[in-house]
Amino acid sequence: MEFVSFETGQGTGYGLLQGTRIRRLDQSCNRPATLKGLLAELDRHDLSDGPDLDLDAVTLLPPIPDPGKVFCVASNFREGKPAPDYPLLFTRCAEAQTGHRSPILMPAVSDSFDFEGELAVVIGQPGHKIERSRAWHHIAGYACFNDGSVRDWQKHSSQFTPGKNFYRSAGFGPSLVTPDAVPDFTALTLTTRVNGEVKQQIGMADMIFDPAWLIAYISTFCPLNAGDVIVTGTPGGFGATREPKEFLSVGDVVEVEIPSVGHLINPVTRDHDLRSELFS
Repeated sequence: MEFVSFETGQGTGYGLLQGTRIRRLDQSCNRPATLKGLLAELDRHDLSDGPDLDLDAVTLLPPIPDPGKVFCVASNFREGKPAPDYPLLFTRCAEAQTGHRSPILMPAVSDSFDFEGELAVVIGQPGHKIERSRAWHHIAGYACFNDGSVRDWQKHSSQFTPGKNFYRSAGFGPSLVTPDAVPDFTALTLTTRVNGEVKQQIGMADMIFDPAWLIAYISTFCPLNAGDVIVTGTPGGFGATREPKEFLSVGDVVEVEIPSVGHLINPVTRDHDLRSELFS
């Protein structure tokens, strides 16, 4: 199954994506009002009925517009360097994401806006102190993610938080694809393109800490709930790793594609907020 969250002129909703049509699920009094709520009790609901919508008639939101928690992993692939014992983790707030085909915003206070193609894992079954052998059963689905990073703000200190949380700086979507569509996680390949040119490409078999390991590790210190998101890390090739550096500009288009999971597209637009006097 493939779930989407969306916005219309009358409000927000969610449904099942079937080709170019959406079976709307949120308007039934028997179902939760949000996709996050549905994931918590998915096996209790019949999804066979609902009004039909044209995909072109809606604006796609992040699959989970209201995650309780978004954990992100820094570099997480074997690329000829020693593997760390533990992942470097940071968090993103809900407002730092936007949906498929919506602009990602290059902040007015920086010219070091970077791209990072990644795989996002969304939790379905809640859990705390989850065993790794059971962790796959806690996954509701997968999505593409572009961890838009404001590099100078990321480097203000040893904490990544400022550079990873600018408003609508990351793309998330287009949809949430359930695990039955991804029978072999290690067979997936991640590709990131900027203006049609491949910048990152790697197989998930090269991931250091796979989703099950990350779920077990994170849930050791923090309960995971339905709709929580784990963004699993990026390979090399992003702009800051290149010489000369290749940061994003207004008008660029970033694509993150993972066959069987999705093809996320976001144009880059300048945020129109005035520059703060602190940084002029």
